[in-house]
Amino acid sequence: MENAQTQPREVNPRLNSASGGFSYSLLVVIYSLVSFAAGLIIGATKLDAKSDAYIYISYLIAPLIIAACVVTTLKLCKLNFKSVFPVKCGYKYYIIALLMVFGLIFSLSWVNEVSVEFFKLFGYEQRESASYFPELTGGYIVPAFLVIAVMPAFFEELMFRGVLLNCGIRGLGSVRVIFVTGFCFSLFHGSPEQTVYQFIAGCAFAFVAVRSGSILPSMLMHLINNALIVILQACGAFDAAGSLIISQGANIALTVCGALSLIGATVWLVLDKKPLVKCDKGGVIAFFKYASAGIAILTIMWFLLLFGVA
Repeated sequence: MENAQTQPREVNPRLNSASGGFSYSLLVVIYSLVSFAAGLIIGATKLDAKSDAYIYISYLIAPLIIAACVVTTLKLCKLNFKSVFPVKCGYKYYIIALLMVFGLIFSLSWVNEVSVEFFKLFGYEQRESASYFPELTGGYIVPAFLVIAVMPAFFEELMFRGVLLNCGIRGLGSVRVIFVTGFCFSLFHGSPEQTVYQFIAGCAFAFVAVRSGSILPSMLMHLINNALIVILQACGAFDAAGSLIISQGANIALTVCGALSLIGATVWLVLDKKPLVKCDKGGVIAFFKYASAGIAILTIMWFLLLFGVA
């Protein structure tokens, strides 16, 4: 028997994987064009890449473009707002979200370090962690918190666990949509050193969204992840490579607690009795057909960043 909660997805035939793939390519194309234009303007004005203005502009471009892309997708595909941004869910999913994000942050910090060491074999040069942040002392942390933590968490969740996931779940199925949105989320960020971690985090956010049937728990996870990084950076808790400056014992304790938290939350979701949605015939092909332009552009950009060309 099909789960009653999946029926609203069937109401609008446009709520399908083709619409999800289209929205992703649309996002990437617009983002690439605006980023190119912004690069020309910044180059013409000779804006210092280390200045706060440059950093803020870099962070603001993606959320604003995502907002425009979401609105455009809803209008062009004639999608109902509630169908791609469901919010109601049980309180247990917020508990799971808190456990999972704690586990992601503190048990998988080593993933980025291993990734960096691997990519260094290909000539990759890691940026200092401080270069990702504007001034964070005193009241300056407020605008930084809004732009780096709040806006990305809100708008990226609207796109990836909202439009992309809820359009794709019918055609891709519950399991595939988790990994596909995780892949698209990771690739969009275009950071070789964070690719693996962002893929895992993207899958975790999607898993919570699929099981809860709501976008809010994953939005909370994303916000906490970003906010904690900003706060720790403001407190001077990271070294130049982005690793926490703590004792070996504290690091081991955090890693173990984080791993237990992540495993516990994952098992809790796996044992959830809510039936998974099976994929429609041809849904996977339809998604990648329409998302191929976006994936191709981002893949090229990813390799350019890896080899220091971009």
